[in-house]
Amino acid sequence: MSEQVAPPPAPDAAPPQPAVETPTPPPVEQEAKKSGAKKALGIIGAIVVVLVIAGLKFGVASYLNKDETADAKAGDCIAELPEVTGTKEEEVDGAKVVSCTSTEAAYNVVGRVDDQTEAQAKASTSCDQFLKEGDEGYVFYNIEPGKTGYVLCLTKKA
Repeated sequence: MSEQVAPPPAPDAAPPQPAVETPTPPPVEQEAKKSGAKKALGIIGAIVVVLVIAGLKFGVASYLNKDETADAKAGDCIAELPEVTGTKEEEVDGAKVVSCTSTEAAYNVVGRVDDQTEAQAKASTSCDQFLKEGDEGYVFYNIEPGKTGYVLCLTKKA
């Protein structure tokens, strides 16, 4: 039986280097898919921006400025409003219907009249039918100029 021996490595020989792979550029299809995806995202983004602006202008703005007394009816109660005397008129922000058992309840709604003009509301005769002799009555209305709206006839809650 014979043994074989390999000769020692030559001193000038460089150690073998590991193989290095050079990255290959992605195929053209992937670049096309990426640019198509970017375009689609850009279009979707533009649509979202348009919807947000439209929502702010039409939907959300009207929701945020919602008239909380629009559905008030006789038997409901309204939270505190600015005190007015005589024929003085005062603009009110934030009027709202509250539970009549609430500590916020300041006025009783004794009547409601719909389809009133601003002139009719200012005349204060809309509520005459709902107020008893000696009642201190208040007229609350929400009417856009040139349109019709509603009038709430109120008395101070006892």
